[in-house]
Amino acid sequence: MGDDAFVVDGVRDHAVLALVVEHDGKADAVFLHSVAAGQTLVAAAQAALEEALERLPIPKSMSYQLEDGVTTVQFARPAHRLVALHGHEPLPLQALGLIAGTKTFGHRFHSRGEIAVHSADTYAQQLEREGRVIASFERRRARIVELLTAAAKAFDAQPLMPDALLDEVTALVEWPVVYDSQFDAEFLAVPPECLILTMQQNQRYFALRGADGRLLNRFLLVSNLEAADGGEAIRAGNARVVRARLADAKFFYDQDRKHTLESRIPGLAQVVYHRALGSQLERVERIVGIAVAIARLLRADVTHVERAARLAKADLRTEMVGEFPELQGIMGRYYAQHDGEPADVADAIEEHYRPRFADDDLPAGLVGCCVALADKLEALVGLFGAGERPTGDKDPFALRRHAIGVLRLLMEKRLALALDELLAFARQAFEGVRAFAAVTDEVAAFIYDRLRGLLREQGYRAQEVEAVVSLAPRRIDLVPAQPAAVRAFLQLPEAESLAAANKRIGNILKKSAAGAPPPQADVDASLLFEPAERALAEAFAHAAQAADAHFAAGDYTSALKALAPLKLPVDRFFDEVMVNVDDERLRANRLALLARLHATMNRVADLSVLAVA
Repeated sequence: MGDDAFVVDGVRDHAVLALVVEHDGKADAVFLHSVAAGQTLVAAAQAALEEALERLPIPKSMSYQLEDGVTTVQFARPAHRLVALHGHEPLPLQALGLIAGTKTFGHRFHSRGEIAVHSADTYAQQLEREGRVIASFERRRARIVELLTAAAKAFDAQPLMPDALLDEVTALVEWPVVYDSQFDAEFLAVPPECLILTMQQNQRYFALRGADGRLLNRFLLVSNLEAADGGEAIRAGNARVVRARLADAKFFYDQDRKHTLESRIPGLAQVVYHRALGSQLERVERIVGIAVAIARLLRADVTHVERAARLAKADLRTEMVGEFPELQGIMGRYYAQHDGEPADVADAIEEHYRPRFADDDLPAGLVGCCVALADKLEALVGLFGAGERPTGDKDPFALRRHAIGVLRLLMEKRLALALDELLAFARQAFEGVRAFAAVTDEVAAFIYDRLRGLLREQGYRAQEVEAVVSLAPRRIDLVPAQPAAVRAFLQLPEAESLAAANKRIGNILKKSAAGAPPPQADVDASLLFEPAERALAEAFAHAAQAADAHFAAGDYTSALKALAPLKLPVDRFFDEVMVNVDDERLRANRLALLARLHATMNRVADLSVLAVA
């Protein structure tokens, strides 16, 4: 193209010349360097303001009238003032029926009155000094953490400060003040997870753990009011409120323990799992079958695995989980312990949901690993078969998380299981429900896509990852060492030549697929007439012996490095030997040599992917 422009659907785009690829230490990214047309400050600020308001996540707006009594506005809450300044100069912006000015209000109770903002630079300082409002979300959040930590030290305790709760509380207050309060010690008989969740979700309190790691019957709360009496009324009021909440939790806990988990299993028939996949009871039966099959392969305690899988979802019928779904599994463990179930069974009931989120712990025991794998495989195969595939950023059944969970379990727990065999167990569990035969291939592709993402997050380049994943490795537990071996191989001076040769061999074998011998076909030494093919056969025999030993020992880096001496004999073979000769016996023998070479080279990764295009 003469003017070096890029054409898409007839449109020339000169900006494409500014596309650059940069590596951020983990992955390659494409950036576009372009120049935007200039705008006036007012126009740009007005557009930015409108865009920001449109993007606010407001699930339900309220309608209200402005002071003129005529204009109706919809927003999260009534807005009374709009301030827009560039330096000392006000900007004539408009939003929510308001015209920007220079005056605003501060804290509802602590402010000195209307605040005249002098400039954009003094806005935050004036608001804090005159209005008792910390404008910066980050500063306000940091202040809350500082106050919580200091208050907890008075009780030799640590505050439980989950990010979500900190963010929520930060958004609710303008001038944070921390007070402590307490509840009756009798409530500590309830599992701490119940108490913590009750305090965090219902009241937005921060629970306290003592130096021994146990929950204290005290908590911290963040108020938006600096009380004149030192907060005594606030402490007493919150103590009354939390008592009622914790009494509900204790009631649920006491009622639930009147019935065993096993007695709740039949009730799962009344809980719909999915319209196409039946009830939770039917799902449990499938999980049991998959878990037992996995247990046999891993030589786990089949009786305990079967028991844990059968009880895994029983706590869904309890009052506590009905009130707090986040406690499923956790409460099952407590109730199983109360019922006298074996320790590994009780632990597996809680652990089978792991990992619940990124970087979450994996099941500690083998029984938990078996049930966790079964749970995730059943969900993947079943929901894919029911047509519930993730699309874009929508994944209502958390299938991406399930796939990553399967991968992490296999890799980090070093479970010697073949992925295709695991998916076959899951498919068999659905026999008679739907035709799931074709789904397992799709699920496998979905899992391999997640594997690509996991390896990229570990810092491997796309080429290194694809060389490994393109082979669809059956043993996921062996994968972590493979991209590292590929990276080490690429440092060899022979790597580029061997990768190109591997690609050429692959193309030759594809073209001769109809008559090509299998990778393990014997090579007849008496038919190696050309010096170059004899030299390659001898070099390959020596290199393969070393590569085989390293591969068998799991030393994939050394297995690939053992191929380096093959560079010269391979190059010479292609320079001097014609593979597709007319003599059928010679052609088959040379193809057999190449097939064995290709198979040995590609056990760790598909080296052809590393070839420079």
